[in-house]
Amino acid sequence: MLRAIPILLLALASLLHAAPRPNVMLVFIDDMGWGDFSCFGNEAVKTQHIDKLASEGLKFEQFYVNSPICSPSRTAISTGQYPQRWKISSYLDNRAQNERRGMAQWLDLKAPMLARFLHQSGYATGHFGKWHMGGQRDVGDAPLITEYGFDQSLTNFEGLGPRVLPILDPHNSNPTSRWDLGSAKLGHGPIEWEDRSKVTTRFADAALDFIKKAEKNDQPFYVNVWPDDVHSPFFPPGDRKGEAKRKLYQRVLDAADEQLETIFDYIRSSDKLRDNTLILVCSDNGPEKGAGSAGPFKGYKTELYEGGVRSPLIVWGPAFVAKDQTGKTNTSSFMAAIDLAPSLLKFTGTEAPDYKPDGEVLTDTLLGRATDSREKPLFFRRPPDRPGEKGQDLPDLSVRDGNWKLLCEYDGSKPQLYDLSKDREERNNLASGKPKVVARLKKELLAWNQSMPSDKGADFERE
Repeated sequence: MLRAIPILLLALASLLHAAPRPNVMLVFIDDMGWGDFSCFGNEAVKTQHIDKLASEGLKFEQFYVNSPICSPSRTAISTGQYPQRWKISSYLDNRAQNERRGMAQWLDLKAPMLARFLHQSGYATGHFGKWHMGGQRDVGDAPLITEYGFDQSLTNFEGLGPRVLPILDPHNSNPTSRWDLGSAKLGHGPIEWEDRSKVTTRFADAALDFIKKAEKNDQPFYVNVWPDDVHSPFFPPGDRKGEAKRKLYQRVLDAADEQLETIFDYIRSSDKLRDNTLILVCSDNGPEKGAGSAGPFKGYKTELYEGGVRSPLIVWGPAFVAKDQTGKTNTSSFMAAIDLAPSLLKFTGTEAPDYKPDGEVLTDTLLGRATDSREKPLFFRRPPDRPGEKGQDLPDLSVRDGNWKLLCEYDGSKPQLYDLSKDREERNNLASGKPKVVARLKKELLAWNQSMPSDKGADFERE
């Protein structure tokens, strides 16, 4: 018995001195294109604070979100599953419009949530910024954000709970207006009104206060910082009279970079947080046409071409990212937002019994310790209400498998096939010369689409 005492003491000492669980912050920017950070090629705006993260971390060129529009993209990154599983395939709108498109009114509380898994394992969890997975327009009976596993939340007019709603002030002597799309009438939380140009600051400040509290309590944290910048309407600080749409967008992007810097700087300057925090920065979908930049890629927000679904990804964590990869760019690893949840569960050592993600565990790739890509194909379905502008005939479905990408209609017709290793701009349709590749990918894609709950995309006729 006496011999066992030193062993027990050693075990206790080991537990007391065990490394604290890592913190995670996910910055999910709204409607920003692949080419909008200056470290991804933007020469019109210097996103210096985001660039600094990239110079100290790792960039990824082949990262995909799982929809070219907000609500399903946010569902995917939150659950690690295809958003179509939860009948969210376009942006959540008013009740009648959601029904018309064959969609849910909000994300089902039964959906697996990264935040809930982390919360149940002891993490402090906070959501600050756009939600858009329920509680918008006239849908006032949606669950509160905190019911999805968050200790605290602050959102805009696309969710319920405490909210900051925007005042559209052009700062040029013109009248101002309040812009909330009906949120102020829904109740379910205190509401404050703020100048549109300062809303991101409010989210950043609230997130920083939450982080400081978790730090003081020696509690690991998971924090969403999801600004609704750089989504339109574009109201940058100062006078905006007479400026073109793209210029206004660029000014909002520049301001958002500055407003988020307070969080980055606090974490970076704290020895305790700097060596135990992972920050991920990406966008929810491609840019609005005429505003942001998709870089070299074809397509925009709502489209299944690369410009609609590719996002820049920056991973920062000095204690976690491989030292020999610091400041570099991973150009070869193909991964998606649905891979983040299972990868972060592994990274944080979090158990999630019975969790069945559509994503794959690519933790070592995220940290620069490997260059593995997804093994399974990645599937997409267009938003049901976005068949294309007048005169367009946008593809309904797409799949990426290795370097091959196929786009087609719901019935498999009008196939477009691209080899992304040689043609990332999707200019040279190889479908006619590769019938076997087309047949294989089409079979997989149509089977996947059939396996998902349907929406009413086919009902929206092209003009």
